[in-house]
Amino acid sequence: MRLWETVLCALLSTLISLIFGGLYTIGLFRRKRPKEPPLDKGLIPWVGHGLSLSKQPFSFLEQMRKKHGDIFTLLIGGQYIHILMDPHMYRFISKESKSKLDFGVFASNVVAKVFNFQPSTTHHKIGEIGSRKYLQGKSLLALNQILMQNLKEILLDSAGEKDWCQDGLWSFSYKTIFLASFLSLFGNTKDRRGKPYQKLFEDFQQFDKFFPQMITNNIDSKAREEIQKLKNYFWDLLSVEKIDKREDISFWLVDQDRQLADAGMNEKMRTQVQLLYLWASQANTGPMTFWLLAYLLKHPEAMKAIRAEVEQVLKETGQEKNPMNLSLQAIKTPLLDSAVEEVLRLKAGSFVFRTVMEDFSLQMDNGKEYDLRKGDHLLLFPFLGLHMDPEIYPEPQIFKYDRFLSLEGKRKEFFKNGKKLKTCIMPFGGGMFMCPGRFFAISEMKIFAILMLTHFDMELSFVITITKCISDVNHLTL
Repeated sequence: MRLWETVLCALLSTLISLIFGGLYTIGLFRRKRPKEPPLDKGLIPWVGHGLSLSKQPFSFLEQMRKKHGDIFTLLIGGQYIHILMDPHMYRFISKESKSKLDFGVFASNVVAKVFNFQPSTTHHKIGEIGSRKYLQGKSLLALNQILMQNLKEILLDSAGEKDWCQDGLWSFSYKTIFLASFLSLFGNTKDRRGKPYQKLFEDFQQFDKFFPQMITNNIDSKAREEIQKLKNYFWDLLSVEKIDKREDISFWLVDQDRQLADAGMNEKMRTQVQLLYLWASQANTGPMTFWLLAYLLKHPEAMKAIRAEVEQVLKETGQEKNPMNLSLQAIKTPLLDSAVEEVLRLKAGSFVFRTVMEDFSLQMDNGKEYDLRKGDHLLLFPFLGLHMDPEIYPEPQIFKYDRFLSLEGKRKEFFKNGKKLKTCIMPFGGGMFMCPGRFFAISEMKIFAILMLTHFDMELSFVITITKCISDVNHLTL
């Protein structure tokens, strides 16, 4: 064979390999094997159902569930994702070993894209141990005390009567809990009521709005520039060089930074970790606090019942006039606890994402078995598969403050297909990867509610704002 013929054959072989490799990548050759879940690749190669899922995720997944059942596989952006809807399986999946189903691959990818550093196994371990040590148990009691002091100062002590103003409920709730939480965790400089904290709050909200785009890399040049400005601002504010200059910084953050430094992480990465902690501690608590207060305002009977419960507890502990030493672990507020869980059920859209690390067989609650391929992904969406299931929660769209209490006032049990659910609510993920700050987040919501109920008379008010262009904009105000 001549040289040119040899070269041509090599080029043709390479071209054919690239073509078939590309066709395989876009999903053209993937076929459902006998024991695998139903496969639905959509009509667009590689993209699959990505567009449909991004536009109307709830209705789309419900449609797929009606079509395929409680488990099915979708092609989304070149990835094959198994969607699991059976709530009886959620606890099992959450407890499955990392050798089969791992969250770390996905989490590391998100951290790298959003916070610009690649965490190692050692860094993960330091974070897990620190969260258990400082965000639970006795350490959480001390942190709650600090949070209550900060909230009391912000809500009750910081303004005179002449300083009162009107604000939207969202802004009031989110801003208040954000500032109190930031001061409790990250400490303060000098003036906790100054403009820097207002800018911090506004910039944090803007950063959080960009979060989905950062994960998917769907960022245009203008947004990318704005995101970089925000990161630079936060990295300067949260620089580890300035930790010693901030007053009352939490033991949790100080100890985490020390351990990361001992593990060899440089100052730049440790500052990036600080931004990660800021986002993780603030992104969901503010909105959930808003919804708790909004639902109580919208349902006067709920507010009346919970206020009576709180006032009785405070009276029994001798703190009806000044609830400053309130231990949430030592008191019983079942109605408030139920209301908090109901808000989390309605508004916390968490998901459980796992990467399939090896081929394995998944046995469903109904006895059927399905094979999952290594390299695929598994997604649990408790909001749709659990929280909004009318069989589990009758009238699931309606807020019922006592939904999680039995007639005897005890924790209620929930059932699906006549079988008791081991996990009836999953607002913070599940298993070993469950949000480590969940106890502090719930404490924030409860302490905020207790202070609002005991120190303020509240009702909904609708104010008409008139401008040159808009004459009918309604703002929910407090």
